[in-house]
Amino acid sequence: MSTVSPPNSVRLEASSRCQLRCPSCPTTTKAIEPAIGSGVLKFTDFKNFLEVNPFVQDIEISNYGEVFLNPEILKILQLAHEKQVAIRIENGANLNHVTEEVLEGLVKYHVRGIICSIDGASQETYSQYRVRGDFDRVIKNIETINHYKALHHSVFPKLKWQFVLFGHNEHEIPKAREMAAKLGMEIYFKLTWDPDFSPIRDPEWVKRETGNSVASRAEFTERFEADYMQSICDQLWNRPQINWDGKNLGCGRNFWGDFGGNVFQDGLPATVNNEKMQYARQMLQGGKPPRKDIPCTTCSIYQGMRKHKKFIQRPQARPSLFFRICQKIGKLFSRALD
Repeated sequence: MSTVSPPNSVRLEASSRCQLRCPSCPTTTKAIEPAIGSGVLKFTDFKNFLEVNPFVQDIEISNYGEVFLNPEILKILQLAHEKQVAIRIENGANLNHVTEEVLEGLVKYHVRGIICSIDGASQETYSQYRVRGDFDRVIKNIETINHYKALHHSVFPKLKWQFVLFGHNEHEIPKAREMAAKLGMEIYFKLTWDPDFSPIRDPEWVKRETGNSVASRAEFTERFEADYMQSICDQLWNRPQINWDGKNLGCGRNFWGDFGGNVFQDGLPATVNNEKMQYARQMLQGGKPPRKDIPCTTCSIYQGMRKHKKFIQRPQARPSLFFRICQKIGKLFSRALD
């Protein structure tokens, strides 16, 4: 059975726009534009989404763009807080341009966590990938968040430093770890998805300094016969990706096409269980062959699953009464919009 109960956690991108020009990013190359487009989540759409889907309790609002380029972000955070919906910015934010009011709002409205994309420990190193980025400004913004955390006696947002590993920044691993500790941040060393841009120069050094058992995604796949980011596929079950305009993207990696339906128009229960979503979940479990109109067919993660014959294993569950009630709510909402 490939239907799922409406998830209480979703991914709803606040902005697909970004002011940086990271060389390997599909936002920079505009590869995302056909499926995702360039835009921001409207406050009115967010408000309606929360009202129609009161079972949603947790929302990730970052994906391919920079959250803080949404001019209504403060209103979105405040409303979520009032509705007791947890907000996360844990896919990543570059934190280059944020007003002080918003920085305080992150604390006041209890944003649960922010992953800060900082690939280096100096401007010279950081800017080689985060083109147009200002390292000192990012650190200052983090210090400002910490100031307001102390002022409001809050542990939120929890901050994590994401350091994507490259050949040009591997020498700054110890310095970045030390800086993160002083800023009260966890640090996470992530393997780059682009092996051609500034490849690792000393794999053994990187393994020792990071504690990782591998120094590249190719090495990870060879060792474990699985994709480094395969856990993303679980989002089709428990944390579907919704575009800023309500389009159903399925997962946060997808920028090739959509899975049909629009959450703002059709409702969440109906959208996550339309025919394409159900078929995709069966594909990922090895129960159906690839199909051209399913975005997963294009994805290297799924292609790797087929190659190694290692598909997702998930328990089969009967739809709950709660799910059937939510289905009816979604149909009623859809009719109201017609």
